[in-house]
Amino acid sequence: MIEFHCPTRILYGAGAFERLGEVAFRLGKRTLVVSDPGLCALGFSERAAKLLRDKGLTVSFFHDFGENPTSAMVERGALVAGENEVDSIVGLGGGSSMDCAKAINFLRTNGGSMKDYWGYAKASGPMLPMIAVPTTAGTGSEVQSYALISDDATHRKMACGDPKAFFHTAILDPLLSVSQPPAVTAATGYDAIGHAVETYVTTRRTAGSQFFSLEAWRLLERNFERVLEAPGDVEARGAMLIGATLAGIAIEASMLGATHALANPLTEEHETAHGAAIAVLLRHVVRWNSAEVGSLYAEMMGVSAAGPGMDLADRLEGLLAASGVPTRLAQLGIPEADLPRLARKSLEQWTGRFNPRPLTEEDALALYRAAF
Repeated sequence: MIEFHCPTRILYGAGAFERLGEVAFRLGKRTLVVSDPGLCALGFSERAAKLLRDKGLTVSFFHDFGENPTSAMVERGALVAGENEVDSIVGLGGGSSMDCAKAINFLRTNGGSMKDYWGYAKASGPMLPMIAVPTTAGTGSEVQSYALISDDATHRKMACGDPKAFFHTAILDPLLSVSQPPAVTAATGYDAIGHAVETYVTTRRTAGSQFFSLEAWRLLERNFERVLEAPGDVEARGAMLIGATLAGIAIEASMLGATHALANPLTEEHETAHGAAIAVLLRHVVRWNSAEVGSLYAEMMGVSAAGPGMDLADRLEGLLAASGVPTRLAQLGIPEADLPRLARKSLEQWTGRFNPRPLTEEDALALYRAAF
């Protein structure tokens, strides 16, 4: 059986950001703009505020969060939302901004703490309408119903999802990603590539989800090196942005696999940037998975710019080399002595259960060592 549901309206195009006020005006009168401090420094938040105020909306801001939003950060955001009696939310930025916006929405509308929403469909009441404006081609959070939030006490990443947590509208404007530092372009882009690769082979894959995974891979693989070589190429930036969104749609349907199960403990324990962790691990997991899904990986290479004659893991290695992202766990500052504990923690991650090849502690340790 194939089931597909993406309730998020998608607006795409150079200059689409200018429609933010028009879209928001239909959803509420008092909106909260959730964007990280870096975007504020670049003037993105004020640009958003002007577009919203020009349509008569009252605007408040929340910027007090980091690359991996925590439950305490979200609680502070919910207080700001309550104090300003907001009736809509805008998530402006990368995955952290969009996840934080969703999480604030949970607490603002349904109360409690983030632990109460760990899992799926835990929100009993309605939630506020939201708009996503991604400035990176990475997580695909703009079309997913989940927010990933770290618990302050345990550092565990909690996947908190609900059908009501989808963004009402996602505005995809490639012009917003042109000013990204090369390191951000590389790490977020490789994260999106990881999503396309993993979703194509999970145990929950369907013909529908694979359609989005494959098209995401085609767009991302053909444009990743281009946006690094020519950051101002708006067409390539747009292809990356669409690719990341399509991969996000695939995640919602098919979930992820062992690469993310192995990457999350690195973020939890060592605050490793998520995209960097994915980049270091992905090719090793692909080689390991090939015993089960090698034919599916060959299908992916059939639409690759490199052609079907190349092995997927080798192509991923080439893309990684072009990115400038670290290629080994040791380069990320991960102590070798920590690998056994990280292997145990990887089995606690929900994404591992959807991997096409069952992941054991012994396998996880071997994969970490291969990547070390």
